[in-house]
Amino acid sequence: MGKIVLVTGGARSGKSRFAESIFENKREVVYIATSRIVDEEMKDRVALHRQSRPQTWTTFEGCEQIAKAVCNIQNYLLDCLTILSSNIMFDITKDADKISIDMQAKVEQVVMDEIQALINSVKKIGGNLVVVTNEVGCAIVPESHVGRVYRDIIGRVNQRTAALCDEVYFVVCGISQRIK
Repeated sequence: MGKIVLVTGGARSGKSRFAESIFENKREVVYIATSRIVDEEMKDRVALHRQSRPQTWTTFEGCEQIAKAVCNIQNYLLDCLTILSSNIMFDITKDADKISIDMQAKVEQVVMDEIQALINSVKKIGGNLVVVTNEVGCAIVPESHVGRVYRDIIGRVNQRTAALCDEVYFVVCGISQRIK
């Protein structure tokens, strides 16, 4: 029987490193990378992430139908839920200056449908899943409407995802603390 784990923390808190350490002794892991390369900085960040992972790990890149990453391998690491959510949010809202409550609900539901499908697929094979996400509620209130909407959606998505997990860890300054 597998385990579903959520790892959260602030930017540069060490959460990805901690999440990867959960599978440090596993040769076969599918790393689900949700970022899109949109500029040189992101290209460099992705390259560093790729170099840091063991070469035996498989990478699935995307933010749509992520459950397709599930195969005959037992271990999965999704990094990260916040980037997955922002990609989905901007795909749905495009360049909107004002994001209605209905549109926010749609974004949240699409994200949760992706996460639920992934969790269901991993559970079906008795696998293990570690999901990395950012804790965005500990910072200042964003100045822009879109920033506040994003923070609110991530907060709700994180709560709903944590409820689906067997374990939840909070990472700060490279130190992890199990909170569920």
